[in-house]
Amino acid sequence: MAQSIFEKNGGKYIKVGDYYVPDLGQFDEDTEPVDERVIGKYGSLRRTFLEEHRPAIYTKLLYSFELDTHLKDVNEEAQNLIDKLLPQYKKQQGVTEELKAQNQLLWVGKVNNIIAQIEEIIYREIVYV
Repeated sequence: MAQSIFEKNGGKYIKVGDYYVPDLGQFDEDTEPVDERVIGKYGSLRRTFLEEHRPAIYTKLLYSFELDTHLKDVNEEAQNLIDKLLPQYKKQQGVTEELKAQNQLLWVGKVNNIIAQIEEIIYREIVYV
């Protein structure tokens, strides 16, 4: 069988499933793990804040390739705070499943109010600092 130009230049093929593909290192087990977290709402808000109000920090994070990780950390921290505070606030304010069954509109209003309170904390403590 004739060699391809890729093979003549020292390239190798590997079998992936039923196909042979050029071995460019994309299937190596030793590669660095990819951070699959999302930047999300709070990370995006943080990025905008840094660009507009903290350009030095934004530039430093961008050029050190740490910006995406920082934004993902911000989003994760905010989500963790929501997960922690939402049940506590619901309990404090008497927002129960029983209330949901009796008066859904009231329940939704109270939950939205609680989420707004938590988001104010997130903005003040995490995003806009």
